[in-house]
Amino acid sequence: MAAKTGQTAGGDGAIFQENTEGIQVRYTRILLAVFVIGLAFLVSGAGAALAHCDGVDGPVVKAAQSALQTNNINLVLIWVQPSDEAELKQVFQQAIAVRKLNPESRALADRNLFETLVRLHRAGEGAPYTGLKPAGRDLGPAIPAADRALESGDTQPLETLLVTNLREGLHSAFARVQSKRGYDPNDVAAGREYVKAYVEYVHYVERIHEAMVLPAAGHYAEADTH
Repeated sequence: MAAKTGQTAGGDGAIFQENTEGIQVRYTRILLAVFVIGLAFLVSGAGAALAHCDGVDGPVVKAAQSALQTNNINLVLIWVQPSDEAELKQVFQQAIAVRKLNPESRALADRNLFETLVRLHRAGEGAPYTGLKPAGRDLGPAIPAADRALESGDTQPLETLLVTNLREGLHSAFARVQSKRGYDPNDVAAGREYVKAYVEYVHYVERIHEAMVLPAAGHYAEADTH
């Protein structure tokens, strides 16, 4: 009889463990879905916030300034898609003619060209045009470092920045999930904390790996998919 009772208790324990594992699996799936949705929102928002091609001190406007100084439209045609060339050429020729009148006309013509060029460029990226942005914006460390690497021909400072951020981010995510692993299986709240840390850790690793092995999006990658 004792043996039978022990078997029953053991069976109940196994059933409880299966139920607990099932709940954790379902919770993990829910967290994965929520995390992916949140990540997509953050990435799209970050892209809009950090884009520097719409700044008056960005590379697009600088190209327009050089094109006006040299009367060479080819310097700006590279920033738009072929289908937008006609509109840009018209605005460029108008700017060349009008800016000769007086300083006020020159400033207005230049501004119109800058806005047209940035708008067409953004449209080619599949991004909305929200106006020219002021110079001196905080773009974070990565974009300026990438531009400085091109100017200097030296990627070492950029590499140091990226590797340092990667190491710090990985160690932080790893430490969080490690600290949650020893939770009591019967403590659901603690288990959820572990699952949350685990999902964040795995997605961090996944995002970094994809960034390293997948080809970077082309200049008009978004537009090609629309």
